[in-house]
Amino acid sequence: MPYSKFTLGKAVEDFQLTIVEGHRFFPEISPINPTTLLKDTLKETIPWAIAVSSEKARSEGIINPVLLEVKRQLKGEISVFSGEEFAVQPEVDLTGYVDFLISRSPEQLYIKAPAVVLVAAKKEDLKPALGECLAEMVAAQRFNQQKQQPISTIYGTVTSGTVWRFLKLEGQTVTIDLTDDPLPPVEPILGFLVWMVQNG
Repeated sequence: MPYSKFTLGKAVEDFQLTIVEGHRFFPEISPINPTTLLKDTLKETIPWAIAVSSEKARSEGIINPVLLEVKRQLKGEISVFSGEEFAVQPEVDLTGYVDFLISRSPEQLYIKAPAVVLVAAKKEDLKPALGECLAEMVAAQRFNQQKQQPISTIYGTVTSGTVWRFLKLEGQTVTIDLTDDPLPPVEPILGFLVWMVQNG
């Protein structure tokens, strides 16, 4: 079963998770100034992606450039995957393709542990994607354990490109931040994403 088939209820039930709602789990994080490349890219692609309004346009035009900027900000020390197969435990339906995945490894030819941030791209309504993102986060947690590189926290975000909602998985507890962060401005989103990569 692909990750996209998971509802929030199914993910919580199948993996015996506890949900904490509404708590902003970020500390005070300084916004990050984007490079001129990202500024110029988003100036052109945000209006285009909004006008076309497909999930693919938003992924290509907004989300991917932002995630590549995270890689740029971290001097290429991480890897960013898009549309990659992530078959971790097919026997419990943790299989399928992820929209985006960030690993702390700089290896870009294949996903190498530790996977730290999962991104589920959605056209508009973010709520139905929470289950998909959470299942991918559980998969990342188990993937890191299988590879003997467990990390304490896995982060996730569900986004339309112009709105971002963040999740955190620690052990069996998932915190869902019910604040929807807009983009633009891109600076706070970059700050959050860089912090998540560094603090998983």
